[in-house]
Amino acid sequence: MTKKDINKYGEELYNSLKNCEPIEALTAREPNITIADAYAIQDVLIKNRIKKDGSHIIGKKIGVTAKVVMNLLGVNQPDFGYLLSDMIYNDGDVIDITSNMIQPKAEGEIAFVLKEDLQGPGVTASDVIKATKFVMPCFEIVDSRVKDWKIKIQDTVADNASCGYIVFGGKAVDIKDVDLITCGMTLERNGELLQTGAGAATLGSPVNAVVWLANTLGKLGVGLKAGEVILSGALSGMVPIKSGDSMSINIGGIGSASVRFE
Repeated sequence: MTKKDINKYGEELYNSLKNCEPIEALTAREPNITIADAYAIQDVLIKNRIKKDGSHIIGKKIGVTAKVVMNLLGVNQPDFGYLLSDMIYNDGDVIDITSNMIQPKAEGEIAFVLKEDLQGPGVTASDVIKATKFVMPCFEIVDSRVKDWKIKIQDTVADNASCGYIVFGGKAVDIKDVDLITCGMTLERNGELLQTGAGAATLGSPVNAVVWLANTLGKLGVGLKAGEVILSGALSGMVPIKSGDSMSINIGGIGSASVRFE
């Protein structure tokens, strides 16, 4: 793919985000697009958001951590995207999805906040635990700029791993005080239990997901920085949302988060 094509698709995804108008899948129009091409397009999208919207990077997110999603997209590894300052909401906040999103869904995750840099390759689980200041429960409100969520791995990578908004719970927990493998999660919408999950759903442990991210980015010369937030991946499936919905998650040993949509 040429640099001109990469810039074109990055601009197209940015305009789709700003105008809330879905686009046709990149993979349908560029059957030879590679994952490397997709990350280059993602870079154009992120630079547009920083330059035009005045946002800045506050962390990274890991996607496609569940085996079922890998099978769906035909890949055997996760992907990553960037968290920006204009994506953040707090426990109990209200998010306007009717004018700001196209086809939103919600998933429960564990967020890591770092107190030390992590520079791969060679990062281990012990390094991640040592570098983590605390963990928190959170929602990731995902959204695809690709029409009808008809995506392949290259589409979601280019689209900043389908990231939308993040809702942080109100409790910070020392990573050493919780078993991140066995901790269970419940997700409710309008008081109805819709999803259950556990830390092990995320590459066997959310820590493993952060290890993967640090080492993958390390090969590109990019590190994880102290103070950054890392979303470690969904603990269960995505749940569609609409205006008027209220959602809550509870993760054993970590706490809860809630959000309402209008």
